[in-house]
Amino acid sequence: MQKIILFLTILSISVSADYQANISKITPEVKQRMINGNSYKEGCPVGIADLRYLRMKYKNFSGQEQWGELIVHKDVADEVVKIFKVLYELDYPIYQMRLVSDYKGSDWQSIEADNTSAFNCRKATGSKSWSKHSYGKAIDINPIENPYISRSGHISHKASLVYKKRVHKNDTAADKTVLLSKDKAVMLFKKHGWQWGGDWIGVKDYQHFSK
Repeated sequence: MQKIILFLTILSISVSADYQANISKITPEVKQRMINGNSYKEGCPVGIADLRYLRMKYKNFSGQEQWGELIVHKDVADEVVKIFKVLYELDYPIYQMRLVSDYKGSDWQSIEADNTSAFNCRKATGSKSWSKHSYGKAIDINPIENPYISRSGHISHKASLVYKKRVHKNDTAADKTVLLSKDKAVMLFKKHGWQWGGDWIGVKDYQHFSK
């Protein structure tokens, strides 16, 4: 009976010769993870019914296939799967992809773990307004290699300091994750109408894509 219930929560499955992903409604179990992990709380600007849980394959820094998870708004769920399918085909490495709930809803801890994430009910950095992440319409990718840089040039995470100069230096997996304006990964998101924090004037947020 439990297996039948799980199957019914899956809204769509993407399967190709070498790629798999699925989109589900937020189950009671995932909702409890979000609440316990402080990424969803009373007063959030989007309801649980408007969010979707994604499980998608990606390639890690060793080139191995891994299953990752993201929570996004239902309006962008199919699109996000399509984007990550192409990232997979491009051999774009992702260090890891876990719910920010696993880091107690802490954006800081998630970044320190170089975690690619999406939904998190929080205010925008340096603002009293809700972040795009609070609507499930923003994704942060490989945040150590793609840091947030303040107007003064400050980077908060020490591991990101070597990535302040935005150039490709070698053929390592970490270097491949560095997002530059003409890179295929950046152009892919833009093709689908997503804005990139690397284009911002003043502050730069190279990890950040929002719809």
